[in-house]
Amino acid sequence: MIRVACQEQLLPGADLVEKWEFATAAGYAAIELRGKGELALEKRLPELRGAAAAGVVMRTVCVDMLHFFGAFAPDLRADAIRQMRSQLSVIAELGGTGAMTPASYGMFSRRLPPFEPPRSESEDREVLLTGLAELGEHAAREGVTLFLEPLNRYEDHMVNRLEQAANLIDEIGLSSVRIGADTYHMNIEEDDPADSLVRWGSYIGHVQVSDSNRFQPGTGHVGWTAVMTALTAIGYAGDLALECRLRGDPAEAVAAVPAFLHDAARQRGS
Repeated sequence: MIRVACQEQLLPGADLVEKWEFATAAGYAAIELRGKGELALEKRLPELRGAAAAGVVMRTVCVDMLHFFGAFAPDLRADAIRQMRSQLSVIAELGGTGAMTPASYGMFSRRLPPFEPPRSESEDREVLLTGLAELGEHAAREGVTLFLEPLNRYEDHMVNRLEQAANLIDEIGLSSVRIGADTYHMNIEEDDPADSLVRWGSYIGHVQVSDSNRFQPGTGHVGWTAVMTALTAIGYAGDLALECRLRGDPAEAVAAVPAFLHDAARQRGS
């Protein structure tokens, strides 16, 4: 039985309770929060506690900042880790499962000039392992999980494929760090996204969904039946969190996704 979640900014409604009413009517099982900088999620705790008391299910948070734990500048790395520690603590208080972050976003790409980053691959790896260890240990203390999201080669030069994320997870050796897979990035980076889900399935803790064009599932060429078959094969029990742009009427586009994914799941193996 698949569970579909929706990021909060995609749902119509004046507050989380109204968004939840729309979400549940459409077939969503949870809302994924967005974790902006300046400890914004922590500052929202009174609102989030009220929403939880009203029955709103918030299992995950996805970081939404301008810098990340793999940043070149030490002060930006330190701030990103501080922000992520806070987000992990907040989602734990809400009874959630974890927080999702990439190593970086828009910081550097080897596919665009000047092509060579100001830090070597070994230095990149040391930074990533240090950050993942600190965040993973904090997640473990809070009883939640840090989800490391591989991004495509144009958005991050360090972690692009599930295999790379799994390799880092193996080295730090913490069960509180898992892969946060995103079907849009996988569509660009994985030779066979469904096969990669199966191959690295034991590392996957969270999945975000959007189609090959970054719009809602069903608007591009991602093989959704194959994806759903792969997730079933690995026994994935987490949420499929909608993170995308919207084509067509926004409310109608969001409302159509759960039924589309459930239909793709029913078609597996046919």
